[in-house]
Amino acid sequence: MSERTVDDRLREEYFALLPDARRVREELEAEVRHCLLPLSSALDRYEKIEITSRIKDCESALGALRRRQEGATFDPDQAESYSLKSLNDLAGVRVLAFPRSRWYEANDALRRHETFASWASDPVRSDDRSTELAFKYHGVCSRNVKPRAELQIVPMLIGLFWEVEHSAIYKPSPHLKGALATQEMRQRTNDVLQAIESFEAEFERLVRRDPRTS
Repeated sequence: MSERTVDDRLREEYFALLPDARRVREELEAEVRHCLLPLSSALDRYEKIEITSRIKDCESALGALRRRQEGATFDPDQAESYSLKSLNDLAGVRVLAFPRSRWYEANDALRRHETFASWASDPVRSDDRSTELAFKYHGVCSRNVKPRAELQIVPMLIGLFWEVEHSAIYKPSPHLKGALATQEMRQRTNDVLQAIESFEAEFERLVRRDPRTS
C-alpha cells in the first residue's frame, strides 16, 4: 500500500474541518447581515448592498496553501507541518456596495461591530499600492475558533469585474493557463479599475448636485 501524500493528508483534514467551516460561514453571514441591516434599510432605489458567503472547495484550499510554500510545492519530509487551519479564508463573506459612499459606510459599520473590531486588516491595493481597492479582514468568530474566516467589503462594480477576471485570467481554462498573465493584460485590468473608479466618482458628483436626491 502506497504511503499517504501531503495532499492526501490535507484532503482528509479538509473534510474533518468542513462542518466547522459551515458553522463559521453561517455565523459570519448572520452577524454581517444583522450589523448592516440599518444601512440596508435606508438605501435609495439606485443604491445596493449585496451579501454573499462561501467556503473554499477542497482543491482550492489545497492550492492556496501550496502557493504559500517555497517553490509552490509541499515537502513530503515536512508533511506534519502543513495544515488548512493556517488559511485565513477557508470560510468567507463578501459585501458588495454601490455607490462608493455606501462602501465606506458598510466598512465603518462592520469595523465598529464587536466581532470584527479586532480582526486583522489586509486591504486589496492597486498595483502601485496607492489606492485601496477593497477592504479585507480575517479573524475568528466568537463561538468558533477554527477555522479562521475572511470578510471582504468591495465596491460593487469592482467586485463584479473581479468575478469575471478571476475565471478568465486568474483561473482560466487549462490551455490558457499563463497565456493571459501578461504585462499588457495587467495594464488593461488596471485601466478597467481606474475607469470604474472614475465612473463612480462622476456618478456621485451628479447625484449630490441633483436636488431630487436630497
